[in-house]
Amino acid sequence: LKPSDFITHLDGKLIYGGTLDEAVDKMRGEPGSPIRLTIFRPGRDEPFDVTITRAIIDLKPVDFEVKDGIGIITVASFSADVGSDVAQAMKGIRAKLGGKNPAGLVLDLRQNPGGLLDEAVTLSDAFLDKGTIVTQRGRYARDNESYAAQPGDLARGIPIVVLIDAGSASASEIVAGALQDQRRALVMGERSFGKGSVQTLLPLT
Repeated sequence: LKPSDFITHLDGKLIYGGTLDEAVDKMRGEPGSPIRLTIFRPGRDEPFDVTITRAIIDLKPVDFEVKDGIGIITVASFSADVGSDVAQAMKGIRAKLGGKNPAGLVLDLRQNPGGLLDEAVTLSDAFLDKGTIVTQRGRYARDNESYAAQPGDLARGIPIVVLIDAGSASASEIVAGALQDQRRALVMGERSFGKGSVQTLLPLT
């Protein structure tokens, strides 16, 4: 399935006129049970059916694999402990290569909407020996903050490519920008979302 696909039928029954929540409720069911989706895709003349199996989805913020001697780390969001999860992923990549360093590293931040600023700083710092990661400026001088990298490169100097797309936002852009500014990584993909702000929640009476 791709972005812009339309789901028109569930198990042959037309879904039309209801809310998104109602459609989602109909799609949900017992793990292991199948459901048939009818898909209309712009650019194709005829709709087509896809049968999927329901399952409990365990969302991992960090995943990794090794392909042709290259380590690939996918970061889906910047939730708590992402920095340490990436460090574990690097250990896993080396373990798969028999203790050797990969020839290069791909950091996949596509469709990553962001999350915790601290985790973005931690992840950037993991691959940087020095330099400014990000600076924050607010309405008051007390809000101004600068985050600098500490010595120690988790990837031990191997080439890094960061993948981004239009869904890469906020913390993803901080990481991509920091690694690019310090000439540590090459950024490839599409123009990112463009959210260069940090927000603070203020309680209201």
